[in-house]
Amino acid sequence: MYLYISKRNQIMNTIAYIIYLSITSWITVYIGGKLHKHGYWYIIDLFAGNTPIATSVNHLLLVGYYLLNLGYVAVTIAAWSTIYTYVQLLEVIIHKIGFIVLGLAIIHYINMAALIIFSKMQKQKTKNNTM
Repeated sequence: MYLYISKRNQIMNTIAYIIYLSITSWITVYIGGKLHKHGYWYIIDLFAGNTPIATSVNHLLLVGYYLLNLGYVAVTIAAWSTIYTYVQLLEVIIHKIGFIVLGLAIIHYINMAALIIFSKMQKQKTKNNTM
């Protein structure tokens, strides 16, 4: 069923999309770059100085981060409801941006835990092989 959406509401939604895409794009690129740059040395340490593997893992984590963000933004915009007021516009944008930041923080810590577990397994394997 097609619901009539007024020109004003279409403009409000378009404004919200532009603001949301601008902010989430900046967050994605800025935070992704910081994590990629500063996480590199941490990953090298986790892989016992194996630079080629650490570099590959670091790039794969960045690609995964970008894909996750793009997917979330696409799903969020597809499920966007009609915005009627400027207050609602701000509330929706703040809520959606807060949710993506919180979700990314949780996923970041899950990735860190997985890398630490993997590193410990690798160190134990190396230790067993040298005995």
